[in-house]
Amino acid sequence: MAHATIDADAPIGVFDSGVGGLSVLRALHALLPAERLLYVADSGHAPYGDKPVAYVQARAEHCLDTLRRAGCKAAVVACNTVTGLSIGALRARHPDWPIVAIEPAVKPAVAATRSGTVAVLATRNTVRSAGLARLIEQHGGGVRVLAQACPGWVERVEQGRLDGPETERMVAEVVGPLVQAGADVLALGCTHFPFLRPVIERVAGPGVQVLDPAPAVARELQRRLQAAGALRRADGRTATLPLLTSGDPATVATVAQRLLGDSLTVHAAPLP
Repeated sequence: MAHATIDADAPIGVFDSGVGGLSVLRALHALLPAERLLYVADSGHAPYGDKPVAYVQARAEHCLDTLRRAGCKAAVVACNTVTGLSIGALRARHPDWPIVAIEPAVKPAVAATRSGTVAVLATRNTVRSAGLARLIEQHGGGVRVLAQACPGWVERVEQGRLDGPETERMVAEVVGPLVQAGADVLALGCTHFPFLRPVIERVAGPGVQVLDPAPAVARELQRRLQAAGALRRADGRTATLPLLTSGDPATVATVAQRLLGDSLTVHAAPLP
């Protein structure tokens, strides 16, 4: 089936349950600085990790439909929970639209381990998802893969509370037992978690590797846009990030700006 030509100047759409997907957007901007970006943070309905599957599916459909209506040339599902629960249905809904989805870095983790034990840090829904089970079955080999839910971590990032004694305690309660169980690679299975990476690495210690799949997502999107002749040329303009959110725009913009630093200026507006 012939596909319509993709407008190279159109933005790339990225969405997550909240601000966590900004870790993926950050990787996209680093690799493809000329691209225009549009971000949807469904913060009014975050976190997705403990919600019913049908609820997550409906919210994901709404967010993707919003990006499609905004004229985005491609979409990035920057939410492991959505990928694990419903990426097949979302792609079936938009068969003619490039959709790249993040998933936990199980395969690289298995390749990197020396101890034979790795852990996936994720939300409860991702831990229980058929998507993660399939990844472990496909790539686990003879390695023990510990899928670990991390309650409260998403909320911590949504609040911009990335450090401090309480955050360190929450991380240590999860990571400490995994390291004691022999895990020498921790795969981040939630896009919020890279923002806690300094704390995770401090708690885990120097002998434990922490893997973030966001750069691989950026490379895959680059490959697909390049193949379609749809990469945008730089125009020298200062990069800004339009952000749509179902949460409070001012609050979300403040947290988003803190997470992104000086790389992008955030302009937030209500999610339709």
